[in-house]
Amino acid sequence: MKKIIALLIILGFASSSCEPDDICDPNTPTTPRMLIQFFDISNPSLRKNVTNLKVIGEGGQAEGVVFNPSGVDEAKYLTSTDSILLPLNTDADIVKYKFILNSGNKNPLLVNTDNLEFKYTRESIYVSRACGFKTIFNLDPTNPFTLSDATPADEMWIQYVIVAKNNITSENETIIKIFF
Repeated sequence: MKKIIALLIILGFASSSCEPDDICDPNTPTTPRMLIQFFDISNPSLRKNVTNLKVIGEGGQAEGVVFNPSGVDEAKYLTSTDSILLPLNTDADIVKYKFILNSGNKNPLLVNTDNLEFKYTRESIYVSRACGFKTIFNLDPTNPFTLSDATPADEMWIQYVIVAKNNITSENETIIKIFF
């Protein structure tokens, strides 16, 4: 009987010293990506789908930004939508992207590449012990982006860019509007 009581006391102390696992809730906001929306240049109030857009980031995204994780081969890097989410570099204050319209088209004259470079500052914010830190971004108020043509022989497909909001704290707010 004494052995059973001693065992129960030991088990009671052992279980009371356990700590819950630190697991980051998937719904916890983490480092946001930048929401970019595309608009019709002839009717600026209408959002417009891009056709087979591929976005290649300088550095770690040589193949392209993955828009369709379930896609196979090149299809996972293409999108035909009116909005995209792009990650910003958490280790530097600048990121460069190639925006390729009609990527993969058999007619090379229809493929058009423009370059966009974004400048910003970063701020690390503590989220929790389980989730760690997240980074929020603030686009440079005087020079947030640079737009250039990757192939001077063709014309730029991106006609106009507007910064809708400088602070990138959430993926739910439009940051950049591109008109084409």
